[in-house]
Amino acid sequence: MTGAAASRGRIDKRQAILDAAFAVFARHGYEGACVQRIAREAGVAKPTVYSHLTDKENLFRQTVLAAADAVMADHLAVMDRLRAPGADLRAALEDTAYRLLLICGGERARALLRLTYAQVTGFPELTDAVQDRTGSRLTEALADRLARLSLAGRLRPCDPAVAAEQLLALLTAPVEARTRLGTREVPAAETRAVAKAAVDTFLRAYGPEPGGPAAPVA
Repeated sequence: MTGAAASRGRIDKRQAILDAAFAVFARHGYEGACVQRIAREAGVAKPTVYSHLTDKENLFRQTVLAAADAVMADHLAVMDRLRAPGADLRAALEDTAYRLLLICGGERARALLRLTYAQVTGFPELTDAVQDRTGSRLTEALADRLARLSLAGRLRPCDPAVAAEQLLALLTAPVEARTRLGTREVPAAETRAVAKAAVDTFLRAYGPEPGGPAAPVA
């Protein structure tokens, strides 16, 4: 095996362990999960888990951070919709908001929320790390899109960081309440209603001034 192939194999094996660990931690919690069960689910020997991730505590930390990065990657992919929203900005915002909420209400994001909250005492640094990798980066990405829309006259002049923070608050606060902090799934119709109401409120505050320019964003 070449050095590159060996390195690729090690990365793939580590990812398989992290994926298996997240599934096991999500089902059984930190205390109820054991490394042997994680190794079995990943299809590797127990010593292999330790060789990659040292111990159970580090395995949990790296698993949670990897899940946060995956959730964020999904969010960024959805955000691309706002690079070229087309003529109907409201429809583009509602579609983006709905798809963001589907991610927030999905099993991976809900399990991440449960695990982070459940272990806030034992792993206090994870709360900030997850927030930085999800909420903070999401706000920055949305602020960038809103700034472009404002410069194009599709939204009124505003502080894009504040506008992004407020739009996300309109979306995430109702969903966190409806999921009972990640413990239940929200029906699609209810999710779409939250997205529609959030965008309506947002555009009442940030929609273009009457008679102002509304040029499409390239």
